[in-house]
Amino acid sequence: MSNGQWYPPEWPDRIRALAGGELTVASPKRAATVMLLRDTAGGPVVHMLRRRASMAFAGGAYAYPGGGVDPRDDDHHVGWAGPSLDDWAVRLGVDPASAQAIVCAAVRETYEEAGVLLAGPTAGTVVGDTTGDDWEADRRALVARELSFADFLRQRSLLLRSDLLGAWARWITPEFEPKRYDTWFFVAALPAGQRTRNASTEADRTVWIGPAEAAAGYDRGELLMMPPTISTLRTLQPYARLPRPSRARRTRTWRRCSRGPAWRVTSWC
Repeated sequence: MSNGQWYPPEWPDRIRALAGGELTVASPKRAATVMLLRDTAGGPVVHMLRRRASMAFAGGAYAYPGGGVDPRDDDHHVGWAGPSLDDWAVRLGVDPASAQAIVCAAVRETYEEAGVLLAGPTAGTVVGDTTGDDWEADRRALVARELSFADFLRQRSLLLRSDLLGAWARWITPEFEPKRYDTWFFVAALPAGQRTRNASTEADRTVWIGPAEAAAGYDRGELLMMPPTISTLRTLQPYARLPRPSRARRTRTWRRCSRGPAWRVTSWC
């Protein structure tokens, strides 16, 4: 561990094996994660969860709600509100079907792990309380992949509110990792009437925390984070108020990660 950053002990050997041509590079799986934000008198705070110490990868590290893309979301018809799939495809640098799947993953995983749903019955509304037994049954079915996100929205006559998301960054796991992810990071404001909860079986704690406070905890070695987490967290520090999703979709530039070996990074912020 360096500062609060967790490095797997096998990384040095795997880096040498990759450099020596002795390692087969795995293809990264698509994933999405959401920096869920809300305003306070002291500025924006972000919702983070702490992965259980028993987890094989990044145990004890702080992260945002997120997870892998469900392949069914590439071609299922999804009730949609906000920018078109063509607009999202340009924004994310993928084809329209992949754009749909990535945005669906962001919204679905936020619901699965934090109990917050960025969807509503119309293009201008968002659901309120999602804590009832019937909502919990649907959430569990989504987690178990017994229910597709498209079917979930259709059964409840809901539209995915893609306009509530802002594209923020894209990180690709280093080539020496056996499990690799191509992860799109989004920002979103906590909808009025909803509240977060620890709905993830992979987390033992959740917290609302200011970006500067969390980064300071990382620097002191008190909060463990992987490079994408601490990097995206620092990009939130300059904001005195919540960044608007429309602003987070404005520009697209490439840059190289300055911390952590061989991460590939796209930054939109």
